[in-house]
Amino acid sequence: MREIDVKTISETVARLCIDANIHLPDDVKNAIGRCRECEDGKIACGILDNIIENYKIADSQDMPICQDTGMACVFIEIGQDVHLTGGNLYDAVNEGVRVGYRDGYLRKSVVKDPVRRGNTGDNTPAMIYTDIVDGENIRITVAPKGFGSENMSAIRMFKPSAGIEGIKDFIIETVENAGPNPCPPMVIGVGIGGTFDKAALLAKKALLRPLGSHNDDEYYAELETEMLEKINDLGIGPQGFGGRTTALGLNIETLPTHIAGMPCAININCHVTRHNTEVI
Repeated sequence: MREIDVKTISETVARLCIDANIHLPDDVKNAIGRCRECEDGKIACGILDNIIENYKIADSQDMPICQDTGMACVFIEIGQDVHLTGGNLYDAVNEGVRVGYRDGYLRKSVVKDPVRRGNTGDNTPAMIYTDIVDGENIRITVAPKGFGSENMSAIRMFKPSAGIEGIKDFIIETVENAGPNPCPPMVIGVGIGGTFDKAALLAKKALLRPLGSHNDDEYYAELETEMLEKINDLGIGPQGFGGRTTALGLNIETLPTHIAGMPCAININCHVTRHNTEVI
């Protein structure tokens, strides 16, 4: 049994909040670069050039990539042979978010109540997702999520009779309805199966998978490729001004589900698909 003080978790989360908001992951940068090489429209090329310049400035000057520094989504995989000491896990994560957003001069975007509003002033509480796994380590991923893209996400509870064509149509419909709002080129996470809530979580976790990777199941890997091509054929383009690059990637994750259902959730992210991970 390995003991880990929750202060270490707070320190790690604080660091990840800052790093994730400043440094775009290499897989996303590479995807943007590949799309730039394929673009032939003058406006689309100019916008992608500006996006590339923007993340380079963020890297070199330690500045946030985007003014919307997001709601802190924190994914924690806890080894079953770990014993946490010194306090409560959720309190420790929120303290890390509080410190990270303060020390990183990151915008605080969380309100106390969904209807009555009122900013919490420190970007807490975080949205925390925990999984118990084998081992004696803790793996923490912080994925700041802006709401220009989050607002464009959707879920639908299909009957099995809808089949795969129903899911394909839903993905295209969701992207078309999103249009320029999520600051394309977007990244699309698709969750199929489980329950109402699990499908949504699958879709969000799909956004964490490296762009260019594929689902281990060949059937869904082919579906990822097919749907990405169809989405880019829509012509929405960078920032909605037209072009060959509407999406940088589309990742699908699945779970078993009930015989009477086929839940499908789509979580959309902008081209600033931020996430950073550390293992304690």
